[in-house]
Amino acid sequence: MVETGVVFGRFQIFNLKHMEYILAAKMRCQKLYIGITHADLVSFAATSSLDLHGTTKRDNPLTYLERYEIIQGALLDFGVRRKEFGIIPFPISQPDLILQYAPRDATYYLSINSEWDEEKAQSIERLGLKTEHLWQRKGGDGGTSGFEVREMIAQNGPWQQYVPKTVSDYILRRGIDQRIRELDALYADPALKGRR
Repeated sequence: MVETGVVFGRFQIFNLKHMEYILAAKMRCQKLYIGITHADLVSFAATSSLDLHGTTKRDNPLTYLERYEIIQGALLDFGVRRKEFGIIPFPISQPDLILQYAPRDATYYLSINSEWDEEKAQSIERLGLKTEHLWQRKGGDGGTSGFEVREMIAQNGPWQQYVPKTVSDYILRRGIDQRIRELDALYADPALKGRR
C-alpha cells in the first residue's frame, strides 16, 4: 500500500461506477485525493476535441461545491474516514497546472474507458507522475455513466438506483434534478441553437 493516491473525474453525476473507481484506488493507498475536473467551465474549459462533455452547462449542471459535498457525503456513508481522503480541483484541461493542486509524489490511479481517458492518462504520464491503470474497459462495459444518469433524470427515469443514497438525497433536497430537466429542455430548444 502506498502512502498517497489520486483519482480524478468530472463526477457529473457522482454514481456507483465512480464509487467503484474511488474505492478501488482507496484500497491501494493510505490517503486518497479526489480531483474534480472542470471546477468551472470558464477557468477550466475543455481543450481537447475528445472531451465531449466538458463544454456545456447541460453536461455540467453541478457546481464544484455541490460535487465536493456529494463526494464527501457518499464516501463518509461508505465508511471511508474523513482523514483518509481530500477533495481538490483537478485542471485536466490545463495539465501544466495539475501540480498546483495535486501532490507530485502520489500514485495516479486511472480507469480507461474511452479515447478521452487515454488522452488524460498520457497527460498525467507526460508530467512524469507515477500511474497505475486500475482497469481498461471499452465497448460500453464500463457501467452506467454520469451522462446516462443525467439523461435518466431529464426523462424522469429510474436514476436513483445508479447513485449512492446520499447522492440521490442531496440531488432531490437541492432541486438539482429539476435543474437538469430545465437544462435538458433548454438545450433541446432549436430556437436557442448556437446561443448557449
